[in-house]
Amino acid sequence: MLIQFFFMLREGGMKPSITELLTLLEAMKQNVAGQSVDDFYYLSRTCLVKDESKFDRYDRIFAAHFRGIEDTLKSLAEELPDEWLRKQAELLLSEEERARIEALGGFEELMRALQERLDEQDERHEGGNKWIGTAGTSPFGAYGYNPEGVRIGQKGSRHRRATKVWDRREFKNLDDSVELGTRNIKVALRKLRKFAREGAADQLDLQDTIDKTARNAGLLDIRMVPERHNAVKVLLCLDIGGSMDDHVRICEELFSASKTEFKHLEYFYFHNFIYESLWKVPTVDVTHKYGKDYKLVFVGDATMSPYEIVYAGGSVEHWNEEPGAVWIKRLLSVFPKAIWLNPEPEERWDFTPSIKLTRDLMEDRMYPLTLGGLDDGIRALR
Repeated sequence: MLIQFFFMLREGGMKPSITELLTLLEAMKQNVAGQSVDDFYYLSRTCLVKDESKFDRYDRIFAAHFRGIEDTLKSLAEELPDEWLRKQAELLLSEEERARIEALGGFEELMRALQERLDEQDERHEGGNKWIGTAGTSPFGAYGYNPEGVRIGQKGSRHRRATKVWDRREFKNLDDSVELGTRNIKVALRKLRKFAREGAADQLDLQDTIDKTARNAGLLDIRMVPERHNAVKVLLCLDIGGSMDDHVRICEELFSASKTEFKHLEYFYFHNFIYESLWKVPTVDVTHKYGKDYKLVFVGDATMSPYEIVYAGGSVEHWNEEPGAVWIKRLLSVFPKAIWLNPEPEERWDFTPSIKLTRDLMEDRMYPLTLGGLDDGIRALR
């Protein structure tokens, strides 16, 4: 069973290694997970998944293999209207009343009946013994009781009798095809970390202090080290105004996450494209002030008239003496590690001439503002 699960993960793009599988097998041999399915889920995820952005994909593969009902029920929690499972009452029964409630009779019968309810039900039910609902004795729903059922939408366990728990997918928003939120951006940006200790020695180095004190016959010898921080340096250039107004939220989230993750972060603003000056800063000053060790990140939809890129005077706001294409090439010659993040859906890129031009100027280093796109961009920056 585990071998098949291992190959399902690989076919699903997870790429766990043989070493990770052996680690899982050894942990199971040591009875780390015990007899609990939940414990096994967390143990196997810890051993086989090294990237938070893959948690949702792992959940779906885990469900398909171990629950065996993913293809039938698909996104059950999303299909059911919220009001069907909203808690308005909660069923409380005596032990005698519970004993009189019969189970459907096995996992297969339970799954067959659940599919029938999904096909037939068209409204909320409360207090019944058949339909998906709340506060009843039906095998399906929340805040009721059945000796053998499927718990759907209920927060936490009450009687610990559910054969199957079908809650909303916890990591759906970490799927690598969705747009980023601040938390997801932080998850992705951590892959660009390069830690170093630079500057004033202002933190206690406990291990070295113990070692030097021991070597000094017990006479205290305090050792200090500089703070450990992310040494990666980033120049962030953000397109603002015009068509970028539609992407304000995601740019704010990217900016917020970047300020948290990078100690060495400089940020600038431009409109549509790069010319002789960024907002309040001559572009040539940027090329002279910052070294080649900085990573250059443009964020913009690159959606404009192509004239704004390839013609002198093409800017919509002022007369530019030199085309924007000339200025971006100058920046790329100084900062070879550079990418362009585009919030526009990737399927539109080939139909927008200015995006194609910008992508060519960036030597194809344009990536969509999704978790997967940011991952690809970070790999290009390393």
